[in-house]
Amino acid sequence: MRLLKQLVPVALVAFAGGAIVGAVQGNPLLTLLLGLATAVLAVLVYARVVRWSEQRAPVEVAARGAALAVARGTLIGVALFAAVIVNIAFMGGYRIDGLGSPAGAAGLLGFMAAAAVTEELLFRGILFRIVEERTGTWPALALTALLFGLSHLFNPHADLWGAIAIAIEAGGMLAAAYAATRTLWVPIGVHFGWNFAAAGIFGTEVSGNGATQGLLHGVTSGPALLTGGSFGPEASPYAVVFGLLLTVAFMWLARRRGNVVPIRRGATATLAR
Repeated sequence: MRLLKQLVPVALVAFAGGAIVGAVQGNPLLTLLLGLATAVLAVLVYARVVRWSEQRAPVEVAARGAALAVARGTLIGVALFAAVIVNIAFMGGYRIDGLGSPAGAAGLLGFMAAAAVTEELLFRGILFRIVEERTGTWPALALTALLFGLSHLFNPHADLWGAIAIAIEAGGMLAAAYAATRTLWVPIGVHFGWNFAAAGIFGTEVSGNGATQGLLHGVTSGPALLTGGSFGPEASPYAVVFGLLLTVAFMWLARRRGNVVPIRRGATATLAR
């Protein structure tokens, strides 16, 4: 019941905000403002329902240190995607064909902020955190990574491999980022940095959602195995490998800090019930 009490209000904000932002995507300024408003409202609703349902302060979204944590995560996300695109470009699968649209990039900033915040609150703040309490860190990481990947199958140009790639490279990595830091601000930053770098900077497709207008007019070409095809670079082997490496790094840090919750005896039976 605690899971539902938290999921439903945050999901309503996510779906309503996403629909409104999607409806004004032709207007970059409105997209920016409404996207940021959706992100802020989602955090406030999450904090409120956690206080109500768990009778505790929502320390994972505490205001203190939030800006620095988001900035640190954003730098990681941008650097990670840049490493992916540089490797694809080195193999001839990506090139820059002039400048893109600064206005379009500004709109994407709001759109990606809303997506990153709402998805992290739902998948890591609620699902991963509560499942981890009952089963341990590793089962929660595996389950929520799978669900996160499957959720991307609903995107317009999604395919099964793209969903699997997202589950491996992002679902696990973002859960590991939360496990290592025990704050949602770092995974929110990583998620936002990755998505904005993909669409807002390099102008590539993001998770099968189609072409975007970022700061650069990027062109991908060549075999889908290299570039990720219509799903975008997230379905490339480079994204999977780099995402896995960062997952390992975050889990090493989590273990070093004593943040890994041991697997609970009977965890599978608990989940089944």
